[in-house]
Amino acid sequence: MKLALFDLDNTLLAGDSDFQWAQFLIEQKVLDREVYEARNIEFYEQYKAGTLDIHEFLDFQLKPLARHPREQLDAWRSEFIQKKIIPLIAPGAHDLVAKHKLERNLCIIITATNSFVTAPIARILGIDHLIATEPEQKESQFTGRVSGIPSFREGKITRLEQWLDKHNLTWLSFLESWFYSDSLNDLPLLKKVTHPVAVDPDATLEGYAQRNGWPIISLR
Repeated sequence: MKLALFDLDNTLLAGDSDFQWAQFLIEQKVLDREVYEARNIEFYEQYKAGTLDIHEFLDFQLKPLARHPREQLDAWRSEFIQKKIIPLIAPGAHDLVAKHKLERNLCIIITATNSFVTAPIARILGIDHLIATEPEQKESQFTGRVSGIPSFREGKITRLEQWLDKHNLTWLSFLESWFYSDSLNDLPLLKKVTHPVAVDPDATLEGYAQRNGWPIISLR
């Protein structure tokens, strides 16, 4: 058995779904532009710089989910996927996923973005398994809080190992493993797999990949 892990934002997508979701809600006048846009940009810049406080960000990102009925959120999400996400799917994403599926590798998207936003994107990309940050729910409504460990930085390793354990698997179950990512934030997990691959990487990851002989590819 072989394992293929895919980051989502700026890897399989040529953009960031978390950032775009907040911008979409601002455009729909669900969120106040004056209050939220500058903060959204600030968090995105922190993420790119590797300085993001994930819990502070999740408080910002998940609270709007608690203010609206699930049916309305679902309707907004459907429009968001069509208008914002489908145009962002990187041209080479489907071929890369298809290659690993043809080889019968276990394919998983592992992303810091919450599962409400990313579950339909995983389905569009044809990937059955998703490890994402989980918004807490009570009676099918979001509370605005996070459930469990965010799937971010070292948390991706923890969440992956929890997922593997739930499916009676470990790292030793796989002869080979791949992880495709663009971000310096994913260095902990990139170092764990047998085949780390930098995809349209940020400057920090690109430099690290060059120094360590990792492949650098583009899906755009």
